[in-house]
Amino acid sequence: MASKIGRSGRRKGKGQVGPQEMRNWREFNALALAYLGDAVYELWVREHLLELGLVKVKELHRKAVEWVRASTQARVLAGLLDELEPEEQEVVLWARNAKGGYPRNVDVLTYRHATAFEALVGYWHLQGLNERMEWAFAQVEAVLPVLPAVGRK
Repeated sequence: MASKIGRSGRRKGKGQVGPQEMRNWREFNALALAYLGDAVYELWVREHLLELGLVKVKELHRKAVEWVRASTQARVLAGLLDELEPEEQEVVLWARNAKGGYPRNVDVLTYRHATAFEALVGYWHLQGLNERMEWAFAQVEAVLPVLPAVGRK
């Protein structure tokens, strides 16, 4: 059977979906949704650090690692919980309780909350809730210390 080419320019064969068909978050397992959210969040962090004027690659990397760290994501999620809609809370609980491994350098509770944050970002991305995502990402700066002038233009 011939595969079709989707809007993304990639071939869609058996088991693959195009961007318009990925809107229902319930079609994914929690860890797959977190995987997507991790990529979206990482891209936002990198773009945001460049927008802040950081230009030295070593400093960009150091800050990006600090911002995407599981403990940071868990703290951001904790600050968002009271503001989440019921469906967003459902995503968080579902992802937080998902079965999966975790790194040895992070306690399991922190890692599960970070996974829940990433799944929430994946949910927002699939639903096209960009304003909601930007609002949440703005909370990261409330959790982290203000960037030093080092590395700026």
